[in-house]
Amino acid sequence: MKNYLKIAWRNLWRNKRRTMITVFSVFFAILLALIMRSMQHGSYDQMEHDAIKNSSGYIQIHAKGYWEDKTIDNTFEATDQLYQTLQSDENVSAIIPRLESFALVSSGNITKGVGIVGTDPETENSVTNLKERVIKGKYISNKEHDGIMLGDELAKYLNVDVNDTVVLLSQGYHGLTAAGKYVVSGIFHFGAPEMNKQLIYMTLGAAQYFFAADNRLTSYSLMLDDPDKLNKTFRNLTNELGNQYEVMTWKEMMIELRQQIESDNISGIFMLSILYVVVAFGIFGTIMMMTHERKKEFAVMIAVGMQRYRLSIITFFETLYMGIIGVVLGVVASIPIIYYYYKNPIPLSGEMADAFAEFNVQPIMPFAFDAGIFFSQAAIVMILTILIAFYPMINISRFNLISGLRS
Repeated sequence: MKNYLKIAWRNLWRNKRRTMITVFSVFFAILLALIMRSMQHGSYDQMEHDAIKNSSGYIQIHAKGYWEDKTIDNTFEATDQLYQTLQSDENVSAIIPRLESFALVSSGNITKGVGIVGTDPETENSVTNLKERVIKGKYISNKEHDGIMLGDELAKYLNVDVNDTVVLLSQGYHGLTAAGKYVVSGIFHFGAPEMNKQLIYMTLGAAQYFFAADNRLTSYSLMLDDPDKLNKTFRNLTNELGNQYEVMTWKEMMIELRQQIESDNISGIFMLSILYVVVAFGIFGTIMMMTHERKKEFAVMIAVGMQRYRLSIITFFETLYMGIIGVVLGVVASIPIIYYYYKNPIPLSGEMADAFAEFNVQPIMPFAFDAGIFFSQAAIVMILTILIAFYPMINISRFNLISGLRS
């Protein structure tokens, strides 16, 4: 076997031009595949991370039946035992308590239906960086229970500014009337237009007082240290909490986002498959050309006593060598390109940026710098190369010796 490897290696450099044509076919195949797949995975990770961080969290805890009937009556009591149970899971990095419901907001003669989000300001900001989205005024604080934040589009519709007063009217816990005056302490802006048009943030204490839902929550949103362990954490929490609470992952709550990622991934795989077909025919073309050019060489070697199966093994290793060289060069060349765009994502504009904004995702195209992408794409290209390597082996075992010597 060692002799086969040595002979195959020496044969590569007997015709450098032919070898380099094949090597560069593999090189460009792996380079394009890596860049394409890295871009796809990077955009998926960005979409998941931003949408999850800014809205649902990776996992949410609700009262039983809340997701089907989102009313203020379907809340649960925020007990120390429940909080400690959630905090005890080693993969849970942050717990955001929220009380969410709906209300009418009024300023003068203008009234609009809005969503109310009561949250702990410090915990919310530590996860979602909500404070950075405040474009006017100041961030809500637990020290000022009458201060609220409006989306910029909502503030414009109501014709209010910072320090103006608005009236909120809703139905509180167990049918009580919820009404109150609140000062606009800040105005925020999200990428998603709908959030700017119909969202109000207030402190958790203020929301509980407004809805007469003392110490009650609609959800705990959980952030995870390792998102890859989502299913394991979900199972652990489901077992710990039993049937008393509703435990849901972001995949159940954000179906539209999940479906968009899945459909885009399928189209990405389809495009990648077309690339592989083109690449495979490119590599096959160079190998076929190489095989026919060496037909006389093979015939002479067989005529002087070389056994066909030994010659087939040597040509197999030649193709394998060229595939390995092409893959290694492609991976090495792609690393600085992918790493650069991993650190410096491509900004998006136009319709693509608007599509990202609908899911409250930054309008950028980041690249994923993940070892798994490099290994998987390198493995696919190598498998294609190995399959193509059987062509010269089959050709050697079947070609006519006399016609080969005359060629």
